[in-house]
Amino acid sequence: MNRKLYTQHGELNLAKKTVVMGILNVTPDSFSDGGQFNDIDRAVKQAEKMVLEGADIIDIGGESTRPGHTPISEDEEIERVIPIIKKVRAAVSVPISIDTFKAKTARCALDAGADIVNDIWGAKFEPEIANVAAEYKAPLILMHNRKHPVYRYNLIDEIKADLAESIDLALNNGVEEQQIIIDPGVGFAKSAEQSLEVIQNLDAFKSLGYPILLGASRKSVIGHLLDLSTSERDEATAATTSYGIINGADMVRVHNVKMNARIVKMTDLLVKKGVDLDG
Repeated sequence: MNRKLYTQHGELNLAKKTVVMGILNVTPDSFSDGGQFNDIDRAVKQAEKMVLEGADIIDIGGESTRPGHTPISEDEEIERVIPIIKKVRAAVSVPISIDTFKAKTARCALDAGADIVNDIWGAKFEPEIANVAAEYKAPLILMHNRKHPVYRYNLIDEIKADLAESIDLALNNGVEEQQIIIDPGVGFAKSAEQSLEVIQNLDAFKSLGYPILLGASRKSVIGHLLDLSTSERDEATAATTSYGIINGADMVRVHNVKMNARIVKMTDLLVKKGVDLDG
């Protein structure tokens, strides 16, 4: 497995450290921080804050994907994210990812200064998004999702099979093997119990041969299991971060960057990932 990702704004060495992706939702209705950062100035300040706290990537999303969200058109999504991507690009030096499953949005975002495409539909909603990623030589995150969340024989094996389809789709559309990341999709087309099972079996996805992103931050699985509101889920998120790294996560997507960056650093030391005790 390749341990490096190459972007327009820097190389990410996954062998050296677990990559921290800071979430910047510029939506009015996201489940955790909807409406907080859909103003350009607030979004830029939050991006700068996350970088100072240890974010290696800023993940910008313009459409909520929470249960019961209201879908928006690609034009509205583009109108939301592009001005913010441009301003954030001018303010920070770390790579930016665009959280979208729409090919046109991905193209506009990459033109505006984004580096990575993060697709919650694993390139299955609009396969053209893989062509866009390939054209720009951008890393592509393929998340597991399903329109009909019925698992007939074995949850983990079926998720792996679905991800393998996404990987083949990306490769067949020109995405380079070393630019693919997989995400087992905690909270998407899965019950709380199934999401917990995914986290518990994260190491099973290593057999696919690609870097793994874990996105469990403040998710409903935590709220369901611990009966906590979204604002109270950061400590439990930190537990998933540490457990995830121990079991093979190469990247973590989080809201509270400061807390999780510290957890990442300590857990990386414990598992001897890129150990540099003098650094």
